[in-house]
Amino acid sequence: MQGTCPPESAQLPLSDGPDQMSHFVKDDGINLLRIPTSWQFLVNGQLGGDIDASKFSEYDQLVQSCLDTGAYCMIDIHNFARWDGQIIGQGGPTDEQFASFWAQLAGKYATNDKVIFELMNEPHDLDIDLWAQTCQTVVTAIREAGAISQKILLPGTNFASAETLVSSGSVDALINIINPDGSTDNLFLDIHKYLDDDNSGTHAECSTDNVDSFTILALYLRSKGRKGFISETGASSDASCLSAFCDQNSFINANSDAFTGLVAWGAGSFSTSYILSLTPTNQNGRLVDNTLMTQCVLGTWNEGHSNNGTIPTHTSSSTSSSSSAAAASSSSTATSSRATATTTISGASTFAGLSHAKQE
Repeated sequence: MQGTCPPESAQLPLSDGPDQMSHFVKDDGINLLRIPTSWQFLVNGQLGGDIDASKFSEYDQLVQSCLDTGAYCMIDIHNFARWDGQIIGQGGPTDEQFASFWAQLAGKYATNDKVIFELMNEPHDLDIDLWAQTCQTVVTAIREAGAISQKILLPGTNFASAETLVSSGSVDALINIINPDGSTDNLFLDIHKYLDDDNSGTHAECSTDNVDSFTILALYLRSKGRKGFISETGASSDASCLSAFCDQNSFINANSDAFTGLVAWGAGSFSTSYILSLTPTNQNGRLVDNTLMTQCVLGTWNEGHSNNGTIPTHTSSSTSSSSSAAAASSSSTATSSRATATTTISGASTFAGLSHAKQE
């Protein structure tokens, strides 16, 4: 959680990554895969340096495998708003260094509007007003790099928790971020939430369905004419979660005017024994989803939605939309963002899962 991600600890791309992606998209109807990486990995550990061609090539293998399925592909910089423990724009790397990095990365995908930019995974313990200034600098740099049509997710503090996005002042700070043309088109609030008692995603038992938290957030987003995207949520396969996780996701899908979609953590190289696993098992050459995936991710979507594969666009003039999405995220790292220590989360070793969008 300190953004310490030495490039040498990265894993190579998992051998069945493209197969899992194809399964999620072709078999399950998923239309979004989230692909975490780290700032250190892509610049080979050189703060302020250019993106390393070799490292980018490794990450881009996964992005291209994702794009080949026809799905949207979310690029997630998994650094917790830090570089080796130092907060970006608050005594650590400068806003300009972070913006330069994102401008380089966004420029590589500027012609593909199926790539989504998640500026940062789970910022925490920082000044939200200064962080909003950092995000504004980055959004401007991305758009000026030619990536004018891509969706950008803006994360708040406290690990982007749905429970505190309003009370922490994150929503109020982030909704002031604009594109260079003055609009807020394709700028979404980034939202995370887990269901265990400390919101860590490390416990088997689910103690909440988060409906109260998402109700407050939905009402506030509506009042501001904005939309959010749940880019990470997850649960175990404990009986308590099969109820709570399904209820949470049903609520999110039913409130699609406030929430564009959800991404569920995690599959990829995660073992099927991992507490939050959505990794499919290989049964006689066929990938098969677990019960949590079929009931609480796919099932809650299919209960009441049709899917045309398109994630809706937010425009400044629109305050609501009939569109909705659901997504499963996968990662090959041994730890999620709630863990006390992280390994390098590199595109060479991670990818993420599923999203549907309702036809408008």
